[in-house]
Amino acid sequence: MSTAKEFETTPVTPDKLQGPKPFAASYSGEHVAGTEFVIGALFVSWGVGAADILIGLLFGNLLAVLTWGLITAPIATDTRLTLYAYLEKIAGPGTIKLYSVVNGILFCVLAGAMITVSASAVRILFGIEDQVGYLPSDWRFVLVVLGVGAVVVFMAVKGFKKLAAFAEVCAPWMILMFVVGALVMMPVTVAATSGVDGISSFSDFLTVASESIWKDTEGDIGIWHVIAFAWVANLAMHGSLGDMTLLRFAKSSKYGYFSALGMFIGHYMAWICAGIMGAGAAIMLNTSITAIDPGSVAFTALGASGILAVIIAGWTTSNPTIYRAGLAFSSLNHAWGRTRVTIVVGIITTIIACSPFVFSGLLGFVGYMGLLLAPVGAIIVTEHWLFSRIGLTRYWSSYKGNTTNWAAFITWIVSMVVGIAVEQVGLLHLFFILIPLWIFSTLLYIVLASAMGAKEKYPQAVDAEKAEEARKAEEKVFLANEVSNNATNVKHTPLNSNIAKYMSWLALLACAYMGLMAYLNQESKTITTWLIVPTLVYFVTATYAYLSNSQTDEEGV
Repeated sequence: MSTAKEFETTPVTPDKLQGPKPFAASYSGEHVAGTEFVIGALFVSWGVGAADILIGLLFGNLLAVLTWGLITAPIATDTRLTLYAYLEKIAGPGTIKLYSVVNGILFCVLAGAMITVSASAVRILFGIEDQVGYLPSDWRFVLVVLGVGAVVVFMAVKGFKKLAAFAEVCAPWMILMFVVGALVMMPVTVAATSGVDGISSFSDFLTVASESIWKDTEGDIGIWHVIAFAWVANLAMHGSLGDMTLLRFAKSSKYGYFSALGMFIGHYMAWICAGIMGAGAAIMLNTSITAIDPGSVAFTALGASGILAVIIAGWTTSNPTIYRAGLAFSSLNHAWGRTRVTIVVGIITTIIACSPFVFSGLLGFVGYMGLLLAPVGAIIVTEHWLFSRIGLTRYWSSYKGNTTNWAAFITWIVSMVVGIAVEQVGLLHLFFILIPLWIFSTLLYIVLASAMGAKEKYPQAVDAEKAEEARKAEEKVFLANEVSNNATNVKHTPLNSNIAKYMSWLALLACAYMGLMAYLNQESKTITTWLIVPTLVYFVTATYAYLSNSQTDEEGV
């Protein structure tokens, strides 16, 4: 998309709003992805008990969904602005420039980790050893990363609709691959568990999980850490409002709850399945789970389909992450344009991805990312929702003509310093700092803003509020008319498109059947050899069906 179509600095117009399907696909695709292979395996190495994992992830992911649904999506659909445009409106160009640099760098590292994950699968095709060190141990791995990165950057340049389309095709198969991989590896973990011959009840599963997968080492990490991490893992997107960038296109704020598809399929089911795969692969390879990368785990469980799964899993995360990083840096100078900036960001990200440390230290990085960005989320929520309720004026700093909202800037810097200090001296674990830090940032910003001018009344505020209400009214009328027009239009799907769709479903059923047979027969050779066949059938037919339906929509049939 061009800069004009991306609406980096102005609200998305009603004709560009999207229905529910792209958001459901985007969340399920992005969060059933490369990070799941990494985090699922790292949970195993944490030494946390099985019950703590199963219960902790349930509540932590619920908190994440509620944050998306109750905070991020309502603000995104109310303003129709990117995080960067809205933060500039609140905190001024001076603050947004520093924030964009920090945010962009963090997203580059995160996207780099996912490119490395994809490359960990591709390197198997060239006989390159596992890359789990701080730096690459084989120069060929660098070439693999550069190739994978080029594809990822190309997709990110295409913009939100192309990313959603890519995720929509990949998501059902990706979800299934985690389940199939776990089914293939369950007999391996059962065989390694004394006193259990098979799984005939949940009690049997819990025994196997406790003794051969998530072994409780009685360390410092427990259920509360798991709950906190599940919420913190995507704090940059929900609590820090990064997903305003995507949700500004949503017709309804309720679409924020589609994050449940990502959290409970991706960050619950997929993390658990990845843990089973990782533990099983480590047993089969007679090594430690920390000595094998995601590519080895998936290849051991799924063969060639596992290589494809890790490649696509990395893509579906790195694509939208580079997209976000491009938006962050383009906000520094709107004349640069998102496309040009995204290409530069992609190159930097790919260079970062050449070093495997970016995914091996992912858990700590995610925690620090939340710590650095959470205060900004608190500032935005405070100004958007709380100011009018406590008699303060929204956007007061811009009405004063300030280039920098010093109340916001000081709040952010002080909060970051306090958060880092608390973590460094050991007062609170990194995962537990974010909520107290959010509260601290909220109170500090209210005090500073009140002292610097938010208590005053500004004539411009009345005109600005009227203009904003007029925009929302126009959007409401447009959407109401759109619903009426859609009710009178009947979409006719071409026969060949329907045939392709049904064939793609049959291909998924074939994949599921092979996984079930591997579990029941306790034999993985067949699936690692032949699973690639229904996989390729799925991608050919699902892609054809999607493209055919897209062409039909564009023709207005």
